[in-house]
Amino acid sequence: MANTAKLSTVSAADYDAAFYPGGHGPLWDLAEDPQSIALIGAVYAAGKPVAAVCHAPGALRHAKLPDGFPLVRSKPVTGFANSEEAAVGLTDVVPFLVEKMLKKNGGKYSKGPDWQSHVVVAANLITGQNPASSEAAAEALLSRLSIA
Repeated sequence: MANTAKLSTVSAADYDAAFYPGGHGPLWDLAEDPQSIALIGAVYAAGKPVAAVCHAPGALRHAKLPDGFPLVRSKPVTGFANSEEAAVGLTDVVPFLVEKMLKKNGGKYSKGPDWQSHVVVAANLITGQNPASSEAAAEALLSRLSIA
């Protein structure tokens, strides 16, 4: 953690992709952070891949395309399922449900069985449903980078 860069110092131009790992944290901090929102938009607008797993697709909540529409609009996506949130007993604790938000923002949400790997690749947007999806999402991102 000693070498962690502050988000305010990160420029999309310096990276080939953005990867947002999961955990509940992104629902509270990254989903509402203007610098994170701008970074996601800049990476995606530059034609670079954006990947997010588990709860991290929550960071896409306010990310927009240059035309002002939600980044996930009309794209196949996944993220932590409502049924998985209910299974861990946090439906009424989290600030929003990832599945519900992705659908509300126009994403074409899909899910696999709870706790099983499920990854959706929509060109430069890669999303994974849950912790079991981490490896497959990282592999999809690496594959996308190797063809770019």
